[in-house]
Amino acid sequence: MKSLPACLLLACFVLLAPAAGQDGAKIEAKLDTIIQKLDANQGTLNEVAKAVTKDAAPATEPAAPGGAVEAAVKADIDAVQTNTNTLWMVVAAALVFFMQPGFAMVELGFSRAKNSINIIMKNFLDFSISVIVFMFLGFGLMFGTTAGGWIGTDGFWLSTRAGDDQLWAFWFFQAVFAGTACTIVSGAMAERTKFVGYLIYAGFLTGIVYPLGGHWAWGSFGGGFGVGGEKGWLEAMGFIDFAGSTVVHGCGGACALAGIIVVGARHGRFAKDGTPRLIAGHNIPLAALGVFILWFGWFGFNAGSTLVANGSIGRIAVNTTIAPAAGALAAMISMWFVQGRPDVGITLNGALGGLVGITACCANISPASAFIVGLVAGIITTVTTIALERVGLDDAVGAVPVHLVNGWWGTLSVALFNMDGFDAKSLGVQALGTFSITFTSFVICFAIFKTVDMLVGLRASENEQIDGLDFSEHSANAYPDFQTTEQA
Repeated sequence: MKSLPACLLLACFVLLAPAAGQDGAKIEAKLDTIIQKLDANQGTLNEVAKAVTKDAAPATEPAAPGGAVEAAVKADIDAVQTNTNTLWMVVAAALVFFMQPGFAMVELGFSRAKNSINIIMKNFLDFSISVIVFMFLGFGLMFGTTAGGWIGTDGFWLSTRAGDDQLWAFWFFQAVFAGTACTIVSGAMAERTKFVGYLIYAGFLTGIVYPLGGHWAWGSFGGGFGVGGEKGWLEAMGFIDFAGSTVVHGCGGACALAGIIVVGARHGRFAKDGTPRLIAGHNIPLAALGVFILWFGWFGFNAGSTLVANGSIGRIAVNTTIAPAAGALAAMISMWFVQGRPDVGITLNGALGGLVGITACCANISPASAFIVGLVAGIITTVTTIALERVGLDDAVGAVPVHLVNGWWGTLSVALFNMDGFDAKSLGVQALGTFSITFTSFVICFAIFKTVDMLVGLRASENEQIDGLDFSEHSANAYPDFQTTEQA
């Protein structure tokens, strides 16, 4: 295509051609020569213009997508996710803390009125002791730099951390777990355990016993928050206990078993020939309310153990709903079959057994498998409750069947119902882990209770039990308008 100047010259030629006469051919030849030169010059000018535009682009055009802009957007997204994770940990930890009154209500309802203040004091003070001891000792032993995979060695004082450090949310979440493990024992040993002896136990469990097993299974979990980061020996072998069927509930249940062996049965619980006698709780509706509170708090216990706010919490919450429902049904039906009537206490404990059973495996099994886990947990609760009575062990609220035996079952279920497929080696590791943690907890707590019993006394006298621990330990009465003791 000819350039604009060339077109103008051509137009002039057309207009002048009639007047040119004989010289028209010469003029046309000259014009063609001029047009060719103009075209060549126009091409040169276009190339120069392109070069100038290319050199000026960085200064005159906006920055291309990517680079600093993309990095800034990614940083903003990461900050939002981090803050959301922190918020989720705090909310979940608050739900777990709300389990503390749930435990208190269950223990109150299953016990007699004359021991109500004693039960409230134990549940209130064991948590208070737990968080203090966990701050100064337990957290470092559990999550600090490992010594051969056995115990943490640092992280005992965290006050130098910045106020917005995500570690605080992690610490809060772990502290309420420690309080949960501690308070399990209170219900099993209710109505005959001296107050001071129980408080001494609470300090040792949170300071030594619980952190020891916790480090073996969860020792590396503090690494993402700037503490420790190395795996405990069980974790290094592939042991999985997602939210603590063994680490929390198995540990607490093992200590409860040690406690009821050392302290003995309540006055009047068994006849001289060993026949069990029923000691009815004074407020079953209160116990039922406690179970509902525990079930509610368990959503934080299990789903919160992701430590991040992502889509995985949905299925965990579903499994945490299905398993206890199945556990309650299975426990009720199995006890109905044994004694010919549905029993409210065993039904409530069946739901708790299902919750303990699903705790370790809630993140890696399907809802259908959660239903099976819950069914088996309900049957285990019934069978173990009957077995404890027959061997003469007095568990006032059923802590050993619910927490210890179902803790074993839930931890094994991680391998038995794994959605990625069954692996015999994994089952062996799970069995080793749950045995190691619960056996160690039992042995240490048995020694603690024996020592406390020898030094300060652990068991209340028969007269104190008859009067009620509210009177003998606290000189008070939870229900002053009613007679709550067995003596006139």
